[in-house]
Amino acid sequence: MDNCEHLVDACAELAHALLSASPGLRILTTSRRAVGIYGEHVFAVPPLAPDDAVELLRDRATAVRPEFQVTDGNRAQVLRLREGLDTLPLAIELAASRLRSLTVDEAVNRLEDRFGLLASGSRVARPYQRTLRALIDWSHELCTPAERLLWSRLSVFAGDFGLEAAEAVCAGVGIGRDEVLDLLDQLVVQSLVLPCEREALPRYRLLETIRQYGRERLAESGQEQRMLRRHHDFYLGIAERIADGWFGPGQQEGLARLRAEYANLRAALVRGGDPQATLALAAALRFHWCEGGFLGEGRRWLDHALAAAPEPGPDRARALWVAAWVAVLQRDHAAAYQWLDEAAELSERLDDRVVCAHVQSLRGTLALFSGRLEEAVSLLEEAVAAHMGTGEEIGAVYALIQMATAQSHLGDPRTTETCRQAVTLAEAHDDRLVRAHAQWTLGYDAWRRGDLAEAAVLIRTALENEQGFNDYVRVALMLEQLAWVTAVDGNHQQAGRLLGAARALWRDIDTPVCAFGPHMAEQHAQCEEDIVGALGLAAYEHALAEGGRHRGPDEAIAYALRTESEPTATAPAPSLLTPREREVAALVAKGMSNQQIASALRRSPRTIGGHVENILAKLGFSSRARIASWWTANQAPTRRTTP
Repeated sequence: MDNCEHLVDACAELAHALLSASPGLRILTTSRRAVGIYGEHVFAVPPLAPDDAVELLRDRATAVRPEFQVTDGNRAQVLRLREGLDTLPLAIELAASRLRSLTVDEAVNRLEDRFGLLASGSRVARPYQRTLRALIDWSHELCTPAERLLWSRLSVFAGDFGLEAAEAVCAGVGIGRDEVLDLLDQLVVQSLVLPCEREALPRYRLLETIRQYGRERLAESGQEQRMLRRHHDFYLGIAERIADGWFGPGQQEGLARLRAEYANLRAALVRGGDPQATLALAAALRFHWCEGGFLGEGRRWLDHALAAAPEPGPDRARALWVAAWVAVLQRDHAAAYQWLDEAAELSERLDDRVVCAHVQSLRGTLALFSGRLEEAVSLLEEAVAAHMGTGEEIGAVYALIQMATAQSHLGDPRTTETCRQAVTLAEAHDDRLVRAHAQWTLGYDAWRRGDLAEAAVLIRTALENEQGFNDYVRVALMLEQLAWVTAVDGNHQQAGRLLGAARALWRDIDTPVCAFGPHMAEQHAQCEEDIVGALGLAAYEHALAEGGRHRGPDEAIAYALRTESEPTATAPAPSLLTPREREVAALVAKGMSNQQIASALRRSPRTIGGHVENILAKLGFSSRARIASWWTANQAPTRRTTP
């Protein structure tokens, strides 16, 4: 029985009668909605496979334009046309007929008016199969009034959506909240709504053709602006709940939810009729921008929203410090200081102590990333006290982590205790992400002290805790640090691979390692120099490329943890040291102090001190005299580098 949808009740009665009389009978039906009788097995016919859709387009286009071909020059636009038509056979056939007078580019550009574009079909086809609009009109007429109303309201969603969103946005006059699920199910049965999954969450979506048709109907009803406001308010509520409840065990789920809702969040930002509401949403998405790997887009939206809503108020004060945070991570210190100056003035006027604390913390971070370490420690100490005074412990933890980093570079013995405070706070709130950041900082301090074994364990533990967060910045920094430890430990090949994995993450977010301070840039350069000295430039480039094949934070973490667990061969005693360390050891053997070695090699005394500590740790010595004796006995070869 073909095309049962317009006679579904009669078809159901007939099928039931036939099957009751002849149980061995099998009936094949085609329909846009299930027949709905016992024993029915539904097979949803999907859109065409991508390659089949291209072949159908080519076949039908050459029928009206024999010279038409899919070439390297037009393939990208052919694929855009295919996707824009949802790979629906009728839509593709109708579009192909238009290629008699339009180029593929012109057809793609007219997809916004797809019902006008796809309005000429076969004269012998059924009336509802002659144009795309007639086809969708036919489906619309088969729906109940309530189903049509829900269809039109669902058109405000971009991409896919969840049941909670459909209930919150679409319920109202004509549809009770408790009716949404049943109506949605009926639209699924009629293949007007497609079930799907994203980030392991059950979702629904409309084909673009169905969505545009519903949007036209919504506009005709006069409810479009009201539904868009409800859509915006719903997604603002999600973003604010995740931001306000960030400090705790639900962070991974929160970031996954924001990623799943990305298309709708973007749509809510685009459609925001109220600039203040758009500003509030852009600020509420701060962890999505900064922890979820969307720095570039966050920067664009915050810049736009701040320009569109210049009125002073709490939303602007919050957005200013968030914009400064993004700018800091992008190494745009000038913009960061500009936003912070305005945020400081506005928060003082509004007596907003939370914003004041964030301003102080970011000023400390800027000082750290600019190499002003003593100033950074002072500012961050004040920020910790300010955050604790507001009860916002999440801010205090981040300030403690940055403060510990600055203290470590200064050789401050308080570093470990500062890190421990951050870990304790994170663990008290069962906060895995912040705990990972604190562990990474502890690892950095261990590396600075020359305790390579402890550093490696702490960094790997931090990477394990980072899994699932999609945190490009922190994972890239952890991989960098693990590469430094690995290089100092003598495994230059693996260190190069780790730098390659980190480099891929830096490129993805368009932020360099030097954005996090001159000390980071110096240590990265030192690591590269040691690897090239040990392997040669060609082998280093090969290792970078190998590591760079592992894209995205989770894949990079899995690769680092897998390879770090593999045993490495023990090198001969002189080769335990990197070329730079062998050079330093030779100068130690001559009786030179760290300051004298630093002058000779044009490096900072702190860097030379780190090399000496690493040499002592690797060789198991406790004094410089032992280094001199070992060097003399082994006559280890040196490689004089150009500073």
